[in-house]
Amino acid sequence: MKIAFYGSSLLSSYWNGAATYYRGILKALAARGYDITFYEPDAFERQQHRDIDPPSWAKVVVYPATDEGLRSVLAEARHADVVVKASGVGVFDRELIEAMRTAPRPEALRIFWDVDAAATLDEMRGDPAHPVRAMLPEIDLVLTYGGGPPVIDAYTTMGARACIPVYNALDPETHHPAPADPRFIADLGLLANRLPDREARIEEFFLRAASLAPDRHFLLGGNGWHDKGLPANVRAIGHVGTADHNAFNCTPQAVLNVARDSMAAIGFSPATRVFEAAGAAACLITDAWEGIALFLQPDTEVLVARDGQDVAEHLAMLTPERARAIGAAAKARVLAEHSYDLRGAQVDAILKSHQPRERKAA
Repeated sequence: MKIAFYGSSLLSSYWNGAATYYRGILKALAARGYDITFYEPDAFERQQHRDIDPPSWAKVVVYPATDEGLRSVLAEARHADVVVKASGVGVFDRELIEAMRTAPRPEALRIFWDVDAAATLDEMRGDPAHPVRAMLPEIDLVLTYGGGPPVIDAYTTMGARACIPVYNALDPETHHPAPADPRFIADLGLLANRLPDREARIEEFFLRAASLAPDRHFLLGGNGWHDKGLPANVRAIGHVGTADHNAFNCTPQAVLNVARDSMAAIGFSPATRVFEAAGAAACLITDAWEGIALFLQPDTEVLVARDGQDVAEHLAMLTPERARAIGAAAKARVLAEHSYDLRGAQVDAILKSHQPRERKAA
């Protein structure tokens, strides 16, 4: 079965938090015999900041971010059995979703794969003419990388024929324990790009915690923080490529996850970072959101914080022995229940069971 996947980038995680998710899901599908072509625009300097070479398990087509470049890759959709438009490509999002009407063959399965469902739903609630909302009746299936029952209910209420969450997960070949790296020595590390819908939460959970614990060392990785006023005990190091994520997770005594506003509000949306950290057997502290226990058990597999004060208190109480025990328990849990191999099996079953309307009618 051939899949044409139109997303932000498979090759680069630069300003592209979905890269690890794409890689994990598509690699697992390729192992099940799917023939995958990933189409990504040459935009936002991602091609100058590649994390991986083109993989053996997917063909990657990088197209110019021009009208002509878009037309050239849309023409290839007619060769696919499954055509996927992911959210958040960054350029031509409207044109790509509207092309789902005409670019695929009539018998092809049309999928909208939302990697930021809470934010997309907020946009659609405020705009009845939103291009995704307008296309829902003509899309066979909506997949999301989180959101649980609230997202399922919202999408089906807006007209989606079916909505199924396929959560982030772990690829143990990619994310695993690694030796400590002196570049990343700290009491608490956070890996997060500076984004408008997460900055206030990072100020609370990370920067306020740093202010409350002036004797502790805090490490901030990610794009966009170069001109942010930071406490003296916070060291910002800029973009951290995926090749360094294991060392980043394994070196500090603990690492922090901070959800984006919309994901925290809706719950059931563990970020890729949660599983990366667990796979590396890191001691993870996460901001509180509904549904955490579906993925990691609070207090034994993850530490949960309601605010920056809680983060500072967790650090004050944390010993190296407890940090290692929490990390080991988290790793065991995600290997057993949250691997991309399991997610690939889930998507394989979904694709085989969902047929487009034209084929059902025939």
